[in-house]
Amino acid sequence: MERPSPRGVVAGLVSLLALASTSLVAGPAVAATGEAGPCALPRTGAHHTLGLDEWNGAYPRPDHTLDAVMIFLSFPDARPVTTPAELAADYFPATTQFFRRASYGKFTLRPHPQRRWVQMPHASTSYGIKRDWDDKRRSSYLRDAIAAADDQVDFSKYDIVYLVADPDAPGVDSDATKVVNFDQPLHADGTDIRRVVTVFEQHPPDRNVLAHETGHVFDLPDLYHRPSDGKGDWDTYVGDWDVMGSQFGLAPDLFGWHKWKLGWLDRTQVACIQHNQDITLESMAAVPVPGASIGTRLAVIRTGEGSAVALEARSATGNDRATCSEGVLIYRVRNETPSGGGPIQVIDTHPHTDACWDQSVYAPLADAPLRVGETYSVPGEHTRIEVADRTPSGAWTVRIATGT
Repeated sequence: MERPSPRGVVAGLVSLLALASTSLVAGPAVAATGEAGPCALPRTGAHHTLGLDEWNGAYPRPDHTLDAVMIFLSFPDARPVTTPAELAADYFPATTQFFRRASYGKFTLRPHPQRRWVQMPHASTSYGIKRDWDDKRRSSYLRDAIAAADDQVDFSKYDIVYLVADPDAPGVDSDATKVVNFDQPLHADGTDIRRVVTVFEQHPPDRNVLAHETGHVFDLPDLYHRPSDGKGDWDTYVGDWDVMGSQFGLAPDLFGWHKWKLGWLDRTQVACIQHNQDITLESMAAVPVPGASIGTRLAVIRTGEGSAVALEARSATGNDRATCSEGVLIYRVRNETPSGGGPIQVIDTHPHTDACWDQSVYAPLADAPLRVGETYSVPGEHTRIEVADRTPSGAWTVRIATGT
């Protein structure tokens, strides 16, 4: 999706309107692999909808190897004190390893960091770089960046473009890191550039920040809550429990619902609960032995035309090895809720306690999972969930009663 820049790139970019990752990028519907089943919520017009019966063809689906170019941008008003190689090492191989674990080896993000700085034509302070960036100044930045890099980079070779600014330039604001979608794709080198990842992180960067931004490239939503005044708690929706909520989370592996949407789980690994049922849930972050079955990772109870309750087991392994607590995590999913509006909300099965207050991004949800021997009735859904046992292999035996 992040591709080329033609030799005549400047003309094409002049008319470009760059939209932040909260903008809607329409795309053709592509049927999901296999039959989605009755518990799959339908795709809607909400930005980064969590409907998953169809794939939005405007985004690359990470079910195979994708190539990413990383371009390093310097400015006339600053001399870099780090090298491109040092900055590349901030993000890789860690980001590739994150996705390889999360996808159970189904997806490889293959980076191609450039070896030299690409100098921008204007001072870093001239672009007005900040979180809520002026569209015209952001468009100018992107226009200049792609034009400056065009002699060194054949964009047609790549699926994803990372533009990494010199972190020590005076006009660079780390809070401005985000994915930018183009209202109209740029045609370059025989392909389209639909979006770029603009990186303004300090060195070293926030943990897992590139995994978070790359998730947007794959049509995943922001799961944090942004207070209207910017001063409240950002992590009330999902806490530590998904990198799309916080790059600092103790358990940043992607929710099973996200993995289902991305094609890393299929219907054989998702239990659609329509009556009383006992199931065994494998840990979401545990990578299976090569050649072995992934096992059931996600249980879904459809609660409405656009809503569901999902259950998955989380334990201290893989991307979740630093988790504060283990157990069966329960959360609500809504397909009409846009990115940043709370399309996923974790249910706190221990509402009167918290955990790991000195490490968790949101301690009240750090102990949200249901533990062995505990029972929980989901408010308003006539559903009771009991964690009956944990098997010697580490899977969780769960009893689900509906209509109760």
